[in-house]
Amino acid sequence: MNGSETIVDQELHDVARRLAHDAGKGQVRELSRLAGGKNNQVYRVDTMDAGPLVLKRYFSDPRDSRDRLSAEWGFLRHAWSRGVRSIPQPLASDPACRAGLYAFVPGRKLTPAEIGATQIDAAIDFVLAVNASPRDPLALAPGSEACFSLAEHLDTVERRVARLRDLDPQAPHSAEARRFVADRLLPAWAATRSRISRAGKAAGLRPGSTLPPMDCCLSPSDFGFHNALSDGSGSIIFLDFEYAGRDDPAKLVSDFFCQPEVPVPLRYHAHFVARLVDGLSLDAAGRARCEILLDAYRIKWTCIMLNDFLPLGAARRAFADAGLRATRCAAQLAKAQANVAGMAA
Repeated sequence: MNGSETIVDQELHDVARRLAHDAGKGQVRELSRLAGGKNNQVYRVDTMDAGPLVLKRYFSDPRDSRDRLSAEWGFLRHAWSRGVRSIPQPLASDPACRAGLYAFVPGRKLTPAEIGATQIDAAIDFVLAVNASPRDPLALAPGSEACFSLAEHLDTVERRVARLRDLDPQAPHSAEARRFVADRLLPAWAATRSRISRAGKAAGLRPGSTLPPMDCCLSPSDFGFHNALSDGSGSIIFLDFEYAGRDDPAKLVSDFFCQPEVPVPLRYHAHFVARLVDGLSLDAAGRARCEILLDAYRIKWTCIMLNDFLPLGAARRAFADAGLRATRCAAQLAKAQANVAGMAA
């Protein structure tokens, strides 16, 4: 990622200087904005002697109670302490300013055409390294939208779908989006929920039964190759853990295969589940959740694609300066339509 503009904001420079000092990285020479952040502001920090660093300033809004800095900082500190090095090193943080300083990771984004067995195994290796023995699933707080029962999975998606019944009327293309939600998304979700309920019953899953801690995992959440860089040697560095925490492994694997930016071929789903089940010593119920929840998360990610039609989603994008809303709304609606069409195919 390349710096796109030099930053002259004095307050931001003060935060960068203070965190660089706390991390023992010397004096800050320059800040430049990095492209790509969708929910947060990300800057390259050039220092006099220590090389480049990364400063993240996290989105906050009274309508969204998530503490993105705490989630990312806690996950990175835990993983780094366990010897995991396929992540940026956490260096210093300032909760009052909602800012964190991290090691700069050089590399490039992966393309969908590059995703194969080697990359899939690197992702699984990362998850298993974070959860290596001695496992402590209680080391972190629950992740964003964490689910600890079959009912919670379904109710989480239901809430996402319900939000879309009241789209922002001022959003570009809102009339078309409302028609899509009413005519396509709601019927698809009703059918999917019914099908998963039947499959869960057949597998002996009790909808309201809460997972014991050892059936959970420490999840990077929002996990996929959209949040990864390939370095010069071909190794993969994983990034962006602002939603991380304790969660059901079934949610991790489902999100991994449903995120749309760098799609993961579904032909690797069985391999991913098999390795995760073996590496985390999951029982038959854990395997069943991994296998039957995939379509629920395809619906969830369709809802996420439509976040730009919601006031809070638009506010996050504006904070991160992620482009014109009309352009994004049109593109995201097209993706959502294709995602639901793909489920029916």
